[in-house]
Amino acid sequence: KEAEVESPEHSASDDSDICVDEELPANPSDSPSSSPADRDEPCAPRPNPAAADQSESPAETLALEEESEVDDQPTPEVKSKGLFSRLTGGLGKTRGGMVRRLKSAIGLSKKVDEELLEEIEEILIESDVGAHSAFKIVEDLRKLGRDREAHDSEALAAVVRESIEEILCQGQRPLHLAENCPEIVLFVGVNGTGKTTTIGKLALELIDEGRKVMLVAADTFRAAAVEQLAIWARRTGACFISSPEGTDPAAVCFDALDAARADPPDVILIDTAGRLHTKINLMDELLKIVRVIRKVYPDAPHETIVTLDATTGQNALEQVRVFREVAEVTGIVMTKLDGTARGGILIAIKDAHPDLPIFKIGIGEAPEDLRDFNAAEFAKALFVSDSES
Repeated sequence: KEAEVESPEHSASDDSDICVDEELPANPSDSPSSSPADRDEPCAPRPNPAAADQSESPAETLALEEESEVDDQPTPEVKSKGLFSRLTGGLGKTRGGMVRRLKSAIGLSKKVDEELLEEIEEILIESDVGAHSAFKIVEDLRKLGRDREAHDSEALAAVVRESIEEILCQGQRPLHLAENCPEIVLFVGVNGTGKTTTIGKLALELIDEGRKVMLVAADTFRAAAVEQLAIWARRTGACFISSPEGTDPAAVCFDALDAARADPPDVILIDTAGRLHTKINLMDELLKIVRVIRKVYPDAPHETIVTLDATTGQNALEQVRVFREVAEVTGIVMTKLDGTARGGILIAIKDAHPDLPIFKIGIGEAPEDLRDFNAAEFAKALFVSDSES
């Protein structure tokens, strides 16, 4: 073997100091009645209910059309506004903490002086924006001139918003999963960041687009992770590959990718064991998984995504740094932004890693709350007025 599977070190004690309970879908009927086993079901697109039954008579079809009013269907503009409302709602705690304090400080000041700039810098740092990012934003404000009156808090807040947007736009690109067949995506991150849930929500999104998806449960050390991914596979219609608890994760990946050669899915999403970035032997195991993947598909994984929990604050910065060194991370998913007033950590991470795109953000529990990240939209949602939110 290239490396031993760590069993004594990766025990329950390894995960005791971090949250290991990722959210399970709240549908009792989805709970597995037994431990999930290998499934040889073909990777097939999720059935389209709209096209499922075409047997109605012309009269029945006409009646159905008359019952549904066209005006009840949301226009693209209304739908877009609804999605933005969900984003502003999800960022409500950060907006209420960081942005409201900024606007209050600006509104109470008579001019843009050093006292105001120092207060703004302090608010930004306390919101986990980070010292370096806070300095950049304050420098942009300083360019307005120390003697300029600060009676227009909205105008000065707009400068802060533009500075944040500029930081977030660096090196940004969307997650495109259509360049390879199969497109292999490896997910890494510590326990409790919502990694498995993110995989399930992404699988749902891809299958709704008509893609064939395979889910690989390479987190064989935590039975709950395998069961959770099995639930998502049944719910979405994705094919699912797993092995008994304690199996070498790299072996699970090899078996899954070898099986995919016969009937390649469009996308393969691989879940890995949550691990503390300070555990060297566990990070070495991650390297072994990457080596095994490349034995089957030399150019894979095509994307390696690290999931981060926004509520962990500055610790997320260290997680990104270490996982980048080990797994060649290509992008970020930031979850639980709706659960913290310190969403500024996203700004700090992007400032520290400007070449690393933020693919998606999680702003709630619903599948649609895993959203493509848009820097301009994010900054706008942070600074939207209370009357507009």
